[in-house]
Amino acid sequence: MGPHPAVAAIRLAVRRVLHDVITECRRNAGHDRPAEAARRPAHTAGSPYAEAGTGGGSRTALPERPDTPLVLVACSGGADSMALASALAFEARKLDVRAGGITVDHNLQPGSGLRAAEVVTRLTAMDLDPVEAVAVHVGREGGPEAAARDARYAALDAAAERHGAAAVLLGHTRDDQAETVLLGLARGSGIRSLSGMAAASGPAGRYRRPFLQLDRQTARKACLVQSIPVWDDPHNIDPAYTRSRLRHEGLPALEKALGKGVVEALARTAQLSRDDADALDTWAAEAELTVRDETGRLECAGLYALPPAVRRRVLRRALIEAGAPAGSLFARHLEEVDRLITGWRGQRAINLPGRVEALRQGGRLVIRQS
Repeated sequence: MGPHPAVAAIRLAVRRVLHDVITECRRNAGHDRPAEAARRPAHTAGSPYAEAGTGGGSRTALPERPDTPLVLVACSGGADSMALASALAFEARKLDVRAGGITVDHNLQPGSGLRAAEVVTRLTAMDLDPVEAVAVHVGREGGPEAAARDARYAALDAAAERHGAAAVLLGHTRDDQAETVLLGLARGSGIRSLSGMAAASGPAGRYRRPFLQLDRQTARKACLVQSIPVWDDPHNIDPAYTRSRLRHEGLPALEKALGKGVVEALARTAQLSRDDADALDTWAAEAELTVRDETGRLECAGLYALPPAVRRRVLRRALIEAGAPAGSLFARHLEEVDRLITGWRGQRAINLPGRVEALRQGGRLVIRQS
């Protein structure tokens, strides 16, 4: 008898990502050996993450190949990330992959250090190695949620570099994707905000999200049937946090008004928006080469001739290149700079985040540090 459908679903999602990681590593290393050519030996029949997910035992140690990729799972101890960790542990035994885990202690709640230690114990029991807890300091810039996210990703980046990891798996689900799309819609920042989270992101596609096509309930069910303990973060139900209010008030209200299927529809919107945004970004990168003069300055006449969606992408790229922080550039900033092209009436220089200014001189758009 095979595993529970929820367990089978999470394992399949992880298996697909691991095959992608292995293939990319082989390609980068100049090897053409198929991802499944070197498999782990069968683990002990009573292993806690065998088909049924119960029992005891440990896997057989293997000599490490120098080109065997290490894949880490970012694990908070919640249902999504614990389900992801269990699937990684199971699939890594069958593939030429080393599997480890990282938990980030944000120091935002009493006893957070003890909970991080518990996560380390659980990941170690899954035979993940290396496993570590990393404590971070969460600042205030951008609000509590953004500051915690920035601190967490900085810690994960450092851990990936320290261990030489080929990828870091994140437990974001289809429900998280729907929430991200709605938050982007509320910001009114354009199609890129509606594209949600990418399946692969970060430096060289470091971060992988295997569960974007699975709902949150599937991950929780997988933990339940495997008797995997999970921790429910009280911040996830705290109305002080925007995402928490959206999760427990906003989305249920939408489903009540519009019917079931809102989450799936929003996730599809994310993928369609991402495809469109990627195409427009490619167009903008090519168009930028045609609107610069011999000194590299942007020509206003050439910019004016571009479709607005392409022109604004060219402008955004130029502003970021000049030093404007990407996370601080909003639609209103781009609209003001765009008016230097489309509504020129002798405006003064426009001050932008990162001490960047944009002004029009002699038919050229000048973007520089002030």
